[in-house]
Amino acid sequence: MGGIGLFLFGMETMTAALRSLAGDGLRRWLLRMTSSPLRGVLTGAGITAVVQSSTAVTVMTIGFVGAGLISFSHSLGVIYGASIGTTMTGWIIMLVGVKLKLGIVALPVLFVASLMGILGEGQLARLGRMLAGLSLLFIGLDLMQAASAGVETYVTPDWLPGDTWAGRLVMVATGLILVAIMQSSSAGIALALVLLGSGALTFGQAAAMVVGMNMGTTLTGFLASLGGGSEMQRAAVANLLFNSISAMLAFPLISVLAPLLHNPLTGPDDQTALVLFHTGLNVLGAALFLPLTRPFAALVIWLVPDRPVTLAAALDPQLLADSGTALDAAARTATAITEAIGQALQAALAPQGARDLRPLAALPGRVEPARKALETWLSRLQLAPDRPDPLNRMAALMHLTDHITRLTARSEERGRIAHLADNPRLARPARAIAAALSRPPKPGQASRLSDRIRDITLQHRRGAFLRNHADLISPADVFRETDALRWLDRVAEHAERIAHYGAQAAGPQIGTAHRV
Repeated sequence: MGGIGLFLFGMETMTAALRSLAGDGLRRWLLRMTSSPLRGVLTGAGITAVVQSSTAVTVMTIGFVGAGLISFSHSLGVIYGASIGTTMTGWIIMLVGVKLKLGIVALPVLFVASLMGILGEGQLARLGRMLAGLSLLFIGLDLMQAASAGVETYVTPDWLPGDTWAGRLVMVATGLILVAIMQSSSAGIALALVLLGSGALTFGQAAAMVVGMNMGTTLTGFLASLGGGSEMQRAAVANLLFNSISAMLAFPLISVLAPLLHNPLTGPDDQTALVLFHTGLNVLGAALFLPLTRPFAALVIWLVPDRPVTLAAALDPQLLADSGTALDAAARTATAITEAIGQALQAALAPQGARDLRPLAALPGRVEPARKALETWLSRLQLAPDRPDPLNRMAALMHLTDHITRLTARSEERGRIAHLADNPRLARPARAIAAALSRPPKPGQASRLSDRIRDITLQHRRGAFLRNHADLISPADVFRETDALRWLDRVAEHAERIAHYGAQAAGPQIGTAHRV
């Protein structure tokens, strides 16, 4: 149990450090390389092999779906590929941990890595944590192997359910339960390899356990998604169905594949054959599902329909596990709030026959909860202090939220809005600003529009005072018009700043993304 615990802790430490070392560049690469399901499979497999976490890759991908950067069907390719990439851990365990037995070597490496993590900063500290996690992984594996010495005396293949169809089904359930408890398929594979090497399991029993582990690894994500948004739930259901169907197809082939996996090329030992079986199971599943991605996506969407969409729907708690994806969700939410305000203002500023004040009246109930949720979301984000790009995005989001708060307050000034709507000289620029907010323009366009509005407001302000001197309008009307002009000028400034900070908050990957 201690060996398993060290393995799990080492795996978690190493994975977190690898994700941090990879930085935001990994997210940009993932986004660029998911323009088709096939490329998604290759990219998902490669990135998961690097960061050693299929969950992290899936979370990033679903964050892209939630931000509208890729389609759900294209995200499925990454899910297929992540299941292949996660088998790399089994190869590392078998080739380096089981065969070479690096537990003793890992002890001095752990000492050096700990010093790097404690005394170092930035990338050096992250590298130290990654090496410390890797060392703990091998030390834990070494403890598991030492503890299993002589276990064949107490636990033998005959003591376990027989190597029959019924017995293998029991082993499938055993593997599923083990991974559900340990929350790590990698630890489950390591345990199966150790028991297989000690003679406590036959190859058929171990392969059946791996089938169950492949299914069990999806349960954590599925349960965690229950409180999340629709996209996260769809990803969890797709992952569950994909792994479960792949496992059901592979289960009856265990006896057929056993002699093929024990061949002169790979060697006759059971441990190599088991890792080959684990990889082949996931490759087979990806090959079968890839041509059926579109109907499979349609099935998952039918099983998990869209729920009533709120402005803060993108703020799925599961996305907080990856800071880059969490920043994407915050940027999308800020855009949704801005567009809602712009659309409500458009309806309120429309010509008399088409004017509709209901969206403006309903706006506080829609915007205020989303704005508070966005502020809470930003306060929960944890960013590395030496990562300038995420920190700059965070600063832009803070400015963006502040301008949204002030814009929300101005949208409640109904008298000034009504005056602009009824004034034939001011209605057109007011509608231009509302249209810009409903679909935020590029920063340059917003800046030019703001400058034009400022010139218009100055001109009309002078005109209002001149008309008053000529006794054409009363002082009360002058004040009413200057108030409306001040509102127009401030809202134009908010629109320009929102466009400016929105571009920064979106991050560099948005401009190069392949939109579907």
